[in-house]
Amino acid sequence: MGEVLIIRHGETAWNREKVFRGRADVPLSERGREQARLLAEALKEARIEAICSSPLGRANETAAPLAGTLGIQVVTDERLTDMSFGAWEGRARAEIEAAEPELYRLWQDAPGQFRAPGGESLSEVLARAWPAFEEIARRHEAGRAAIVSHRVVCKLLLCMAIGIGEAGFWRVRVDTASVSAVARSERGWVVTRLNDTHHLRGIRETLTADF
Repeated sequence: MGEVLIIRHGETAWNREKVFRGRADVPLSERGREQARLLAEALKEARIEAICSSPLGRANETAAPLAGTLGIQVVTDERLTDMSFGAWEGRARAEIEAAEPELYRLWQDAPGQFRAPGGESLSEVLARAWPAFEEIARRHEAGRAAIVSHRVVCKLLLCMAIGIGEAGFWRVRVDTASVSAVARSERGWVVTRLNDTHHLRGIRETLTADF
């Protein structure tokens, strides 16, 4: 039975400041780089055959230490890039909530109906990310592969595997540098690991915000 690890990139300054990132190429913070190092250490014996990453720097920075530890190359896939938040990118959550309260409330209450000005919808993200996931899983159906991506993409892949769809977006938590896993069984996809951050040890916060 093959397994795909779904890894969210490490922390950036914009995560801490609750700023929408999207396609903005924000680098990892010092803490994020330490998360990536600890992630690589935790997965060094995981027998990962391939690492597929979003092309954005924060995902590649997270994937690089793991790839180096395993002695394999990171393959980037545009379909795994973050959701475009359009005009919201680079703006803080508090600012958006004050300036566009109705649209922000839609993002919180009905994310499947949401689209930021000039951005993508969840269904559009899923339409590109899920085929990428399936291709990766098919290529490694007897082994283990890893995907390194972003909050929205990771959440959607897990929601799809669980069968709760876009409406369940906020029911799945995916913290920075967390590891989740999905395996194929005779009954379909099974989530075998969810938002695992035990490897972050001393730098893990009890209530790290999923942002």
